[in-house]
Amino acid sequence: MLLKGIKVVSFCHFLQGPAGAQYLADMGADVIKVEPPGGAHERHWSGAGVYVEGVSGFFLCANRNKRSIAIDLKSPEGKEVASRLIAAADVVMENFRPGVFARLGFDQATLDRLNPKLIFASASGFGSSGPMVKKPGQDILIQAHSGLIGATGNPAYAPTPAGFAVVDQHGGALLAMGILAALVRRLREDKGTRVEASLLNAGIDLQGEALTNFFAGGFGREVFSREKNLATWFHEAPYGVYPVSDGHVVISLCETEVLADALDSAAMRDAVTLDRYKDRDEYARRLSAATAGFSMAELGERFDARGIWWSPIKYYDDLLADPQLTHAEVFRKITIRGRTIHLVNHPNRYDGQVPDVRVLALEIGEHSREILHELGYTADEIARLIRSEAVAASRDEQGEAVAAS
Repeated sequence: MLLKGIKVVSFCHFLQGPAGAQYLADMGADVIKVEPPGGAHERHWSGAGVYVEGVSGFFLCANRNKRSIAIDLKSPEGKEVASRLIAAADVVMENFRPGVFARLGFDQATLDRLNPKLIFASASGFGSSGPMVKKPGQDILIQAHSGLIGATGNPAYAPTPAGFAVVDQHGGALLAMGILAALVRRLREDKGTRVEASLLNAGIDLQGEALTNFFAGGFGREVFSREKNLATWFHEAPYGVYPVSDGHVVISLCETEVLADALDSAAMRDAVTLDRYKDRDEYARRLSAATAGFSMAELGERFDARGIWWSPIKYYDDLLADPQLTHAEVFRKITIRGRTIHLVNHPNRYDGQVPDVRVLALEIGEHSREILHELGYTADEIARLIRSEAVAASRDEQGEAVAAS
């Protein structure tokens, strides 16, 4: 794989950091997930209360292809283990609140001493400095603070958040992108890099087109008021969501005359005189009334024949049967303790192949013994570390799974 031989030590939890580390792991990096002895947060919470044979869905979504070691970073022995991991790494990632990793004993000077060419990447909510540095960073809080909820919604109804952790996931991708750039720099210049990513910057980055248009256009927030069918405040009609007799469709930008012909609608033919941005609300109301009289299949046939860009609106329970998603291998079946579920695959293909799932650490500290051995600890030293609870291991010396604490 592309990153074979790259060692990444991830002190990450929740979603932004783990997602970033998972992108690297999927591409072949040896990612070691450092967890507290009680397990990372993702193991103990899951959206909608979903657990697969005791394994959190939240954990499963962003922790594949990582090995797990459980370390008490507050103990001297645990700090020594972490120091050895850092000294042997190409990349160290952390997404504690700003300052916490340094207080645990791993400030920049210590990292430089342990590993002068280290790539040290941090992810946070609001960045490493500034007036909000101590504020909690979570996806929906950043959606609110970055303007995303306000722009997605409509003041006439209510601000509207995205229905998933969009900023966390994008933040993880940006974190991975920064690390990859730093790896290229190290190959070229033989030096390390300090990489910093934040959810706030990720939330702003998601809205680059919209924010550029808003500021360059000199608008105020009244521009967000629009007919409920319209998807964004800055696209002209018909760009949005429209009803049909058996569901909803989205219609992209297209010529009014072509759309009117497809719908055989007098009201839409009259709409050729409307300004599709200034009169977008009236345009959308006419179009909504016209599309409601067709089934999705009927409308699709008419639109396809005229080259109109449209799509049916699908729901999650439609996706596993979607032929394009099946062809693209977007989902992967995986068996967790006897139960088969679907995971979302790595988004890219390399030489036509989807990265495989090489390892999945279902237990806390599943690879603790293996990793300690790689760091040069003897069997007796490993046993002492586990007895002292500086390190937790979920497998015995023969590699058999044991009950997690």
